[in-house]
Amino acid sequence: MELRVLGCSGGIGAGLKTTSFLIDGEILIDAGSGVGTLTLDEMVRIKHIFLTHSHLDHVHSIPLLVDSIFDRIKEPIIIHALPETIQALQEHVFNWVIWPDFSRLPHPDTPVLRFAPSAAGSVMQVGDLRFESIPVNHVVPTVGYRVSNAEKAFAFSGDTTTNDSFWDAINAHESLDLLLVEAAFSNDERELCRQARHYCPEFLAADLVKLKHKPKIYLSHAKPGEEEKIYRECRDLVTGHTLNHLSSGKVFKL
Repeated sequence: MELRVLGCSGGIGAGLKTTSFLIDGEILIDAGSGVGTLTLDEMVRIKHIFLTHSHLDHVHSIPLLVDSIFDRIKEPIIIHALPETIQALQEHVFNWVIWPDFSRLPHPDTPVLRFAPSAAGSVMQVGDLRFESIPVNHVVPTVGYRVSNAEKAFAFSGDTTTNDSFWDAINAHESLDLLLVEAAFSNDERELCRQARHYCPEFLAADLVKLKHKPKIYLSHAKPGEEEKIYRECRDLVTGHTLNHLSSGKVFKL
């Protein structure tokens, strides 16, 4: 299993792209601005998109992706997401006002986009990969994912703050090789984190105590310009685990 980081920032700026991960060249987890780093030929290979939630920094490349390659798509790209996330996309993006409805184009019988609602806690199989969606604690309905094959597994927290559900779900398995977890703001913004339901280093450190495994841990979704401060605060508070920066372009072989 190959995991390629297309984007992992909490915002945009020179060299910064928002959340999107490419698995084995054919599957996306989230579709933030990082998707724009792909070539057209690479985009054509995408068959599935697993979304964590409906916020713009995680979905905004979907309309441009399908518009850029719709005449080269042989089978519809399948969007796997919570029903609430799909409803948000249909009402607020693919509504013929913000963007054409590509779930009905070029013809309702042969669309280039297909929505596949899935409940939190569901498991979906794509080839030899198992995608387990895990409910987390954010301001809109949101899931993280545990992705595994017969030998290796990684987990992605999605956007979240203090919770038990994510940690209980990944602890329920025998192993975890890699963890991608958000740390969006510094401890100075802990009240914002409570309201917006993100991790700051203090909240993340308290939750990492719940983790029974010893995976490689990479921090994502940091506020632009505060990456080093957030990382330093996490490193100072987290014991028992080694933390790493996540950066666009990073490739993991699992």
